[in-house]
Amino acid sequence: MSRVQLALNVQNLQDSIAFYSKMFGTQPAKVREGYANFAIAEPPLKLVLIETKSDGVSEYQHLNHLGVELESPQLVEQAIDQFSDLGLVEKIEKSETCCYAVQDKVWMTSPDGAPWEYYTVLADAPTFRANIAAAPGGDCCS
Repeated sequence: MSRVQLALNVQNLQDSIAFYSKMFGTQPAKVREGYANFAIAEPPLKLVLIETKSDGVSEYQHLNHLGVELESPQLVEQAIDQFSDLGLVEKIEKSETCCYAVQDKVWMTSPDGAPWEYYTVLADAPTFRANIAAAPGGDCCS
């Protein structure tokens, strides 16, 4: 099953977990320091919360990035081929650690600057990020 991912920057992780738990009637699938994700069955959605404090100077951006979670590395390869043929690929990452998971992914950016990833989770990881270069619009979900 593929599902859309919505990654949001939140200023208070615990308050946001409480809100979205009530809103979607489910608890997070994973909670780590400054991070939580929900695997919501209905509607099929991967909701990611990334605690990001406002610097008080610039406008706070709630949207971190968008994505489509795929079931396998083979589907990521198909997405890479499809989006490469269309001239949309900006970055390809293989076996990179991001968001407490080892992932394969391909990044694109919409004309309005919204970063999109098509990805699959290969394994759980003990750290938020490791050895990853900046993705379009951010630094691994920053």
